Amino acid sequence: MKIRNSLKSLRGRHRDNRLVRRKGRIYVINKTQRRFKARQG
Repeated sequence: MKIRNSLKSLRGRHRDNRLVRRKGRIYVINKTQRRFKARQG
């Protein structure tokens, strides 16, 4: 999982990426290509 300050650019890398908010943190998740996971700083 990548940890980044800005997730907007990472979200655009694959069409299945989703921005999800969990426990006050923002995540990018992808059900089909799991390597695109990321969390905001």
